[in-house]
Amino acid sequence: MTGKRKKDELSAGDEVTWKSHGSSTSGKVEKKITQRTEEAGRTVNASPDDPQYRVRSDKSDRTAVHKPSALQKKDRHD
Repeated sequence: MTGKRKKDELSAGDEVTWKSHGSSTSGKVEKKITQRTEEAGRTVNASPDDPQYRVRSDKSDRTAVHKPSALQKKDRHD
């Protein structure tokens, strides 16, 4: 199988949770960032070896950028 990704790697559309101001927030991954760029109103120092992810909050509909360690993939029980 080609294009195989690591089990814990996130991709666009994945549902995730993260901590924000002392509470848990949920949303979806919009984009994997792999280079230094401007996202969500700030400079993101990402690289292919140290990616970050732009996520959109379900509650506020705003975007934020987080390192993979800050995001937890939600289990799907459909």
